[in-house]
Amino acid sequence: MAEEDDVRIRVLQSLRGKICEAKNLGPVSAPNRQRDLCTFCTISLDQEEVFRTKVFDKSLSPFYGEDFFFEIPRPFQYLSFYIYAKGSFQRDLPVGKVSIRKKDLYQHSGKEQWFSLQPVDPNSEVQGKVHLEMRLSELITDNGPGCQQLLVRIIECQGLPLISGQNCDPYATVSLVGPSRSDHKKTKVKKKTSDPHFEETFSFEVTRSSSYSKKSNFQVEEEDIEKLEIKVDLWNNGNLAQDVFLGETRVSIKILRNENFHKAWYLLQPKGNGNKHKPDDLGSLRLKVNYVEDTVLPSSCYKPLCNLLLKSPDVKPISASAAHILGDICRERYEAVLPLVRLLLHHNRLVPFLTAVAALELENTQEANTIFRGNSLATRCIDDMMKIVGKSYLMGTLKPVLDEIFDSNKSCEIDPIKLKEGDNVDVNKENLQNYVQKIFSSITQSSASCPTLMCDVFRSLRHMASKRFPADPHVQYSAVSSFVFLRFFAVAVLSPHSFQLRPHHPDPEISRTLTLISKTIQTLGSWGSLSKNKLSSFKETFMYDFFKSFQEDKCIEKVKKFLDEISSNVNKESSGMEDALILKEGEVQKRAQRRKRIGKRNFKKRWLRVTNRELSYHKHRGKEALCIIDVKNIRAVEKLDESAFNRKNMFQVVHAEKPLYVQAGNCVEACEWMEVLSQFSRCNERRLANFHPSTYTGGAWQCCKGLSDHAPGCKPCTTPMLANLQLDIDCDRETERIFSLLTCNDGKFQKMEDACASIAVYQGPQREQDEYSKFTIQDPKETFQTLKQLRNVMEELQTQHDRRNDPTAKYGSLGNPIVGKSIQTG
Repeated sequence: MAEEDDVRIRVLQSLRGKICEAKNLGPVSAPNRQRDLCTFCTISLDQEEVFRTKVFDKSLSPFYGEDFFFEIPRPFQYLSFYIYAKGSFQRDLPVGKVSIRKKDLYQHSGKEQWFSLQPVDPNSEVQGKVHLEMRLSELITDNGPGCQQLLVRIIECQGLPLISGQNCDPYATVSLVGPSRSDHKKTKVKKKTSDPHFEETFSFEVTRSSSYSKKSNFQVEEEDIEKLEIKVDLWNNGNLAQDVFLGETRVSIKILRNENFHKAWYLLQPKGNGNKHKPDDLGSLRLKVNYVEDTVLPSSCYKPLCNLLLKSPDVKPISASAAHILGDICRERYEAVLPLVRLLLHHNRLVPFLTAVAALELENTQEANTIFRGNSLATRCIDDMMKIVGKSYLMGTLKPVLDEIFDSNKSCEIDPIKLKEGDNVDVNKENLQNYVQKIFSSITQSSASCPTLMCDVFRSLRHMASKRFPADPHVQYSAVSSFVFLRFFAVAVLSPHSFQLRPHHPDPEISRTLTLISKTIQTLGSWGSLSKNKLSSFKETFMYDFFKSFQEDKCIEKVKKFLDEISSNVNKESSGMEDALILKEGEVQKRAQRRKRIGKRNFKKRWLRVTNRELSYHKHRGKEALCIIDVKNIRAVEKLDESAFNRKNMFQVVHAEKPLYVQAGNCVEACEWMEVLSQFSRCNERRLANFHPSTYTGGAWQCCKGLSDHAPGCKPCTTPMLANLQLDIDCDRETERIFSLLTCNDGKFQKMEDACASIAVYQGPQREQDEYSKFTIQDPKETFQTLKQLRNVMEELQTQHDRRNDPTAKYGSLGNPIVGKSIQTG
């Protein structure tokens, strides 16, 4: 097993971006109701919806402002964004869509741009692939050779779409089409499956000699075989309703020109003669999309690069280290810092590295009041560190008050110019003050919950700042408050959806409330590091009046006490009882337990909730739990075969009693549920080594036919990756990301090598300094040596990638299907 794991190659996909806004949305079905148009936007992998914004009321140019990030757990062909008009008493109506082929995503990566909406045509909404076999043979008659016979075998399909949330009832039509003929055949209907196995073979006559007397359904004596093609259409059998088109592929017979046999997988395509629409008549959508695909090799391949990065904190000067060089070369790529921070964090090397880069920044800081105010490598690393390790801290500190703000939706506008008709400024001011006091108190009383790693970094920053500016008594506080208040709490209040504190971007009124609260928290947090009478710095009179309502002396005292507690060597007081934090919750389909029948009625909607202590499900959100499972009693979290219940996206939670079978809304949701449950159960004492991927029904396990319901599992449980159990860090993937970033910035890498050589040879003349000012080069010889080491490691890693390209992924294989062509009209 160890040898198998060592050679395993993983292809991991992720998608990050933002649905910004739409403009000039066109009419749907009732143009007279355009002004009342309420819309929302969804993201789909092929035809599977994996993300949805909230509904935006009554606007033809809605601002969605929704950030998204998720791992993509399966292959896909198209990434699509759909805009729907919300229906009150009828189904939601599609306004338009933006579809991007997977292979074209790299062209749009990291760019924010407008896309024209295209019509949603049922004949273009396809997904899946089909496995075909074609064979050309000669048909022998009593009179000798007669005609050539084409045998077409429909083997199977994979990944057909769900119909109304359920597996479809697919069948295929197989046609031989040409200039003067069209022969049709049809398979049997397969019930309730998105991966049907047909295994049906059809024969067609493709040419005949003049001596062959058998009647045929085509008129010409001889046909040009190269003008013929096989057309395969997939349909969902609608029974009493209309059949639904699922996709098609077309294969030219001339593919058999050199060999009489062909077998391959084909991607299903839209109908080639779909309706054409005028461009730009449905509106447009502004998007930012960043798709990443990492081919992760075995761990041994990454050791040289990983070791070079991990020794960075010990390199003198720090600017000559591999980690600092990465930050310099990828200065304009904000995402470059995150994998570095995660890698150093996993190996307990982050604090010494942050200390070193912060010390370098302090050397170049001339005034105490500008300390850590720029967007430097040090500040970016600390920002990412706080987001990673401070997630639970924010949940416990801010989420309860933020939930109250969103749920109550009280007006807090205190700017006289922005007041709405009927607003009472005194009531609004009281509402705002109440929220600010709650959040401020929650923060300043939370020192015992501040993660140890954050405290270690803050303590180091405080010490270095005092040493750099010994004459300033406030700098020790501003060094810490500039991060914990300005870059952590205030930012999380302003954009709670970006920190997973809320599921969606706030509406304009709540967003304004959060802006006022965030600004207030920034100011209150800075009071601990500033002298008094700073109110005069506020330009807005209404803000000046609002801040006068706070007792400045008491606020300063609370802030300083909080900053002292999170940045000193004094042990924090703790109750010893960790609060329960909600890690994930949402609606799922759960199969009722202790029932023998498998019918649809045995699945019910339930509200599933996972905390760091327990898994529970409820009839509805906010209701009492119907069942509670201690996470310590979870023995396995694994996928369930689709054949078990003829349902996709199912997983099972094996615990002391019978397994809990759950169906998630889509593949991304299923992956996220399994990930969060596995994170807190992978170290449980009674964790299983094997599991059953199907169910126990009819007196036997459907996967292995074992007769006892207590029979050991027949399939090994998923082996956890070597990752930080609390933070779920995959070091191999992070190192691969760093390798990819360095490779993509090879031009800057070369410029930095040239800069080192030039500075070393010419002793750094001023013109050279200006030319290479984007790089931090304190010791050109040491920096060049590190660059050389990085270059050698990268070349070796690239060789490993070239060697390990999957030889089975040839064009036409399951992993690399052929893109079938469709007939183009016009």
